[in-house]
This record gives sequence, C-alpha cells and structure tokens, in this order.
Amino acid sequence: MNAIIKDFKVVDTDTHVIEPYDLWTSRISVAKYGDKVPHVKWDPNHNEDAWFFGGERTTAAAGAAMAGWHEYPPKRPQRLEQVDPALYAAAPRLKKMDEYGIWAQILYPNVAGFGAGRYLALGDSELMLLCVKAYNDWLTEWSSVDPKRLVPQMALPFWDVQLSLKEMERCAKLGHKGLVMCGEPEHFGLPKLTDPQWDPLWAAAQDMGLPINFHIGTGDMWYFDMMHESIGRHAAFASMGALFSMDNGKIISQITCGGICERFPKLNFVSVESGVGWLPYLLQGLDYQWLNCGAHKENPHMKLLPSEYFKRQIYGCFWFEQGLKPAIDFLGADNILYETDFPHPTSMSPGPATSALAPGDYMEEVFQGVAREDVGKIVHSNAARIYHLD
Repeated sequence: MNAIIKDFKVVDTDTHVIEPYDLWTSRISVAKYGDKVPHVKWDPNHNEDAWFFGGERTTAAAGAAMAGWHEYPPKRPQRLEQVDPALYAAAPRLKKMDEYGIWAQILYPNVAGFGAGRYLALGDSELMLLCVKAYNDWLTEWSSVDPKRLVPQMALPFWDVQLSLKEMERCAKLGHKGLVMCGEPEHFGLPKLTDPQWDPLWAAAQDMGLPINFHIGTGDMWYFDMMHESIGRHAAFASMGALFSMDNGKIISQITCGGICERFPKLNFVSVESGVGWLPYLLQGLDYQWLNCGAHKENPHMKLLPSEYFKRQIYGCFWFEQGLKPAIDFLGADNILYETDFPHPTSMSPGPATSALAPGDYMEEVFQGVAREDVGKIVHSNAARIYHLD
C-alpha cells in the first residue's frame, strides 16, 4: 500500500455527486409545476439522456460521470446506466474510495451548476427555492450511508440573502459542513461579491463555522466558446479545462482586496478545482499592485497584504499538478488541500489517458521532498480542520 494512503486518512476536497434522474420529480409536484421541474429525457438531437429545466436542455445526464470511461472527453456515456455505480450510488462509492485510498470526500453538485445558477432560469421563485431544498435534502440522504466519509456541502438560493440564511441554518442542522457559493453573482444580475449586501451571509457562515466554497465555473463560461470549430472538439475541451481552473483568481482578488477577509477574519474560503501552482504569481501580483497603486493608503483599516489575508483564511485545491513544491515553498502547507475531481472528465480516476495518475501513485511522486508533517496537513489536517471532520 502507498505510504501516504497508509499513514493518513486522505480527504478528497473536490468530488461530485451524480444526481439521479428523479431527484426533483420525486420531491416536487409535477402536477403543479409540470415540465418546469428539472427532469431527464432522451435527446434525439444529441443521442443521449439530458437534463431539461422547463423546455430548455441544460446538460448531458451522464456527462459528468466520466471516471473510468473508455472515450476521451468531450465524448461521454449516453445514459447513466452505462457507468460504474460507484459514480452515482453511495455504497459503491465508499468501496471505490477504499480502493483508491480515500478516507473522505467533500461533495459538490453538477446539474444545477457548481454555484446553483441554473435554478434562476426557471423564472419561478417558489420553484427555485423548492429545487434548492430538494437537492440539499437528497444530498443529506445520499451522504447518510456514512456521513463521516461523505461530506455534504449545501446549495443556496443565493439570489435571496434572507432565504439563504434560513437554508444555511436548516442544512447545518442536517449535517452539511459547508456551503457552495456562486463566484460571479453579477453574471446573474446580482451585486458583486464585494457589495455589502452579502455581508449577512458572510457573517452567518462565520458564526456557524461553515467554509465558503467557490467552485470554478459558476459564472460567465466564456472559455467554452473561445475556439473556432475547426480546431476540433478535443483540443477545445483541453484548452477550456486548463483556463477553467484559473478563473477563481477573480474571486480571490475580490475577497482579499475587497475587504471581505478583513471584515470576517475567522471565515474560511476554499477555491475549489482551481489548482495551486499559479497562486504564488497571483498573490505576488496582488501585493505589488496593492502597494504600487496606493490601496494601502486608501484603505488604512486593512492592515494586511492580500497574500497575508490569503494565508490567514483561504485555501486552494490541487490534483494533477507536478510543480507542487514551489507552491508549498511560497504559501506554506497550511493553505493547500488535495482533491481528485472524481468522477469528472478531468478527474484522477483512470480513463483512456490517465491510468498513471491514480491517486496513490501520484501522491507518492508529487510529495517527494516535502516534509512528512506538511504532507499530513495537505492530505488530511487542513481539510479536517476547516470542515470540522471527526
């Protein structure tokens, strides 16, 4: 057995549930709302099962269930029944985690978007809230197979702060250990993260000990359409996947330079599926410009540099990178988390090209030269602390 997996209870800080076809139709009145309720049906135009919100197709029903799939993305399974049950069922998932040497998984959504933005397209405030609650209830039930190892993160009706506060209280009592927040609310016609409107949400999360998780891809998905069609689907998907990961730089800039960390010093933020190799450059750039542009004079109440706010309360997640040690040298080990992105197309679970990146072998390689104490922080202790794991 790999030494790291043997010595530490590895916490995988970014994995995704695969929502069942009846998640919303079994919990929300179809008689009342009709096909506005998110549902799955066969899409003959794409030859696959797909999710529909009302009459609008959103995403392939099995598109996120790619771990172990035999084709390169963006090709994907046509139906969920074609994939390993460990991708969508809790009990088989635990067995797969044992196989990979993963003790616990932090769980994120797919269908409604990584920040719940797709609910807004329903255009019915009552139904939108019902959909959020239905997802959170389902995730609670799914995780109940082993709530110490399957760690739910709640969705929010983020378009309404007061409703979000109520849902935070409700889900915290159900056992959710953090919340998933939209990183670009302005994309949906809402105030930017730095607007004081969000302060009650930050304050409540701080008081409740709930980390704010900013998963990539919660706003303007411009990188999906940046290539001319002649470049080919696989090349376009590869380029999108790389740019996707660095999009959270905008969020980190806002919560450090925008005073959010200053006002809420005990609130933890996690930049999910974003990698860590580029963080030293970003933070050095923010520090330099903060001083170079006189922001420290304009904001004398902010006593720390952006990088210091980051080191105090922000965390980055890495999975496939080879240059981990320089990031540790700059950031230290206290702000880095480990993830696999299971079972997404970019996950470390073996597919047609990634068999060499199985979690155990990868960790043994990438942690060469890293102090054992720091390894323990990155693969276990940091996540156990901020998510309050037993």
